Amino acid sequence: MSKVYVLHENDEWTVHLTKRLEELEVPYEVWHLDEGIVDLTEEPPEGVFYSRMSASSHTRGHRFAPELTESVLAWLEQHGRRVLNGSRALRLEVSKVNQYTALQSHGIKTPKTIAAVGKEQIIQAAEKLGESSFITKHNRAGKGLGVQLFHSIEGLKEYVNGDDFELPVDGITLIQEYIEAPEPYITRCEFVGGKFIYAVRVDTSEGFELCPADACQIGDLFCPVGEEVEEKPKFQVVENFEDPLILQLETFLEKNDIAVAGIEFIKDKNGQIYVYDINTNTNYNADAEAKHGKFGMLELANHLKQELAKVAPVVNA
Repeated sequence: MSKVYVLHENDEWTVHLTKRLEELEVPYEVWHLDEGIVDLTEEPPEGVFYSRMSASSHTRGHRFAPELTESVLAWLEQHGRRVLNGSRALRLEVSKVNQYTALQSHGIKTPKTIAAVGKEQIIQAAEKLGESSFITKHNRAGKGLGVQLFHSIEGLKEYVNGDDFELPVDGITLIQEYIEAPEPYITRCEFVGGKFIYAVRVDTSEGFELCPADACQIGDLFCPVGEEVEEKPKFQVVENFEDPLILQLETFLEKNDIAVAGIEFIKDKNGQIYVYDINTNTNYNADAEAKHGKFGMLELANHLKQELAKVAPVVNA
C-alpha cells in the first residue's frame, strides 16, 4: 500500500507532523536517516516522500544525516517517486551560500555576504566587506549557529583567535552586513505546497536564536520554547499579512522545487527588505498558532494527504 514517507533525523520535530497524519488517517512511515543503507539495486516503495532533513543535524550527533539523505533523495528521484523538498531543497537547506545565490538570481535582495574558510581569511573578508557593524554565521547552520555581532575588526580578531570561536561543520564562515531594523523584530513567512499560509513576527531583542519549534535543545543559547507566555510573546502571527515579496517568494519556491519552507526577512529603516534565511525543515510555534487558529502541521498533513491521493487514487479514494 502506498503511504507517506517522512525522511528526518529529529523525532522531537517530527512527532507533531505524525500526530496530524494520524488525525487525518493518512498512512505513513518515518525514515530516521542518521544511519542507514541505500540499496541502488532495488526500487524504492511507492508513495509520497517528504524530507525534513535539517542543516543543524550535526548538533544532535547526526553528522552525516544530510549526506545520507542526499543519497536517498537521488535514489528516489531516479525512480520517479513523488518527492517533496527533494535534492534541490536539501542543497539550499545545508548552504546559505546556495540560498543567497539562488535568491539573488530571482531578484530577491539579500544582505551583502562574503564566505571564507580559514581564520585569516575571515578577518580579510570582514575588512573587504567594509561595514562598521557586521555579523558572522555558519554556512551550514540552523539554530543561530555561529551568529555573532561585531562593531570592529579588532573585536572579530579577538573572537576568531580566542577559545570561543566556533568552527563551522563545513568549514565555511559567512561575514555579513548587519541590517539594523528600526524595531527589534524579523518576519518569518510560512509556505506549504509552495503557497503562503501565514507570517510570524519574531522578537529579536533577546538574541539571534529564532527557532519556533515546540522543543529544542541548544545548550546555552536562548530559546523561548517551553517558557510561560509573557505579555509580549516572542512569536506572533501577523493578521492579514500582505507584501509583494510573497508572490516573489512563491515563484522562487516553485522554480527551486521547494514545497515546504519558512523564509525569514528583515526590513531596515528605509523599508528595504532583505531575505536572509530559508528553512526547508520548518517548524511552527504552538502558542502563536493557537491564538491565530491556523496550524502549519495540519496544513502540511492535509497537503501530504492530497499528494498521496494523486499517486494512489484507488487506495485513498
